[in-house]
Parts: sequence; structure tokens; C-alpha cells
Amino acid sequence: MLLKTRVFELAGQKYSNITELAQGMGLSAAQLYRVRRGERKLNEKFIIGAIKAFSGYELSDLFYVAEEGK
Repeated sequence: MLLKTRVFELAGQKYSNITELAQGMGLSAAQLYRVRRGERKLNEKFIIGAIKAFSGYELSDLFYVAEEGK
């Protein structure tokens, strides 16, 4: 099982680009690019940043569990 995110799909509703999203999450844009490309897994810092940047959303709106390979 893998933890996946909907942050990048939701970002367009609130942020105009990945740099703004990164600032809202307190992360670097490079870190977000790596997560989006699958080069980095979601970690505690990303999860906390997503909760901060999307404070009006439930955790289940931002993250979901998927089977590996899907």
C-alpha cells in the first residue's frame, strides 16, 4: 500500500504555480517537483505542509491509499 496525494490536482484552485504552492507548504519548489515526478515519497514535512496550505480540506481530501503499482 502506498500513500498518494491529491495536492497537485487541488493546487490550481488556490495557487497559480508550483512556487506559490511550495511557499504555502513551507517547502522548496524542487522538493515538490521531486514528489510530483515520483522521485521522492511523501514524508511528514510534505503532509504537514499540505495540511497548512489547504487548511479548509480534510486529510482524506488531500491523501489516499493506493495499492502498489497503481
